[in-house]
Amino acid sequence: MKELKILAVVVFFTLVTYWGVEPFAHSIMHKHVEGHDFKYPDINASKVKGNAQKGKELFATNCASCHGLKSQGIKAPMDALSAANTYGVNPPDLSNAGALYDEKYLIAFMQNPSQAAKAKKMSMPPIMAGNEQGAADIAAYLKSIAPKEVSPKEAYVTACGRCHANSYGKWTQIGDVPKTKFNIKTKNDVALAEFNVKVQKYQDKLADYMGKLPPDLKIIVRARSEDYLKTFVEDPQAHLPGTPMPRVGITKEGYEKVYKYLESTGDPSKVEREKIGPWVLLYFVIFTLLAYGWYKSNWKGLK
Repeated sequence: MKELKILAVVVFFTLVTYWGVEPFAHSIMHKHVEGHDFKYPDINASKVKGNAQKGKELFATNCASCHGLKSQGIKAPMDALSAANTYGVNPPDLSNAGALYDEKYLIAFMQNPSQAAKAKKMSMPPIMAGNEQGAADIAAYLKSIAPKEVSPKEAYVTACGRCHANSYGKWTQIGDVPKTKFNIKTKNDVALAEFNVKVQKYQDKLADYMGKLPPDLKIIVRARSEDYLKTFVEDPQAHLPGTPMPRVGITKEGYEKVYKYLESTGDPSKVEREKIGPWVLLYFVIFTLLAYGWYKSNWKGLK
């Protein structure tokens, strides 16, 4: 019984450390930020109802000079690198915007981008300043053309991908890493090298615009807790006052898709690990019982 008591003590203090001490230490090192479930309480709901048809017309005259709409056959006026040279960052294609972004955030953002995004530096001008109805019309149009389903990767690309690479997902700020072939004689891959040069030039412009290059998010789900990521995306300033990262205004459903993509690239074995975990624990329990039975059998009658 002495060995079992020792085992019980070790297990007890291990669990106390895991479920008590570690979370407490984390709470001291990182301040707690109360989330709002992506409701954005500081932004008032629009009092006007948007008209999608009018929004389509306004989009053509106010938005299409920078933003593309691939789903509607509207190409972006510039490629990513040219856009970065002009604006510092590539304006996003808005095909999925209506499905991913909070409607009242979109309306507020078009009227005052810096205020809605809580960012001091925004390349986008207030295209609908003082025109709540116009902003509501464009938002209604974007929602009317939004797809019913957006994949996790599409959500990431729309909300995060212009600033953040994800090398495990083979994603760069200007698109997917292309599949190329190297010259078998020289071992050179000119096409890939040319693509990498474009990526580096874009990153230089992005770093100049943001103050520094936004991090690659390949292992962010392992480096930060789920609660931290959720509240940080919802309001970056609450965690890091003065950070150049803007509030993107994504919905709860949109964030869940982004997080799912980050999990699939940063921790692809999680599902399999969770499946096999209980069996491993069961193995240890059975092994402990067998070992204890063997111990009792061999030491029976001995002091």
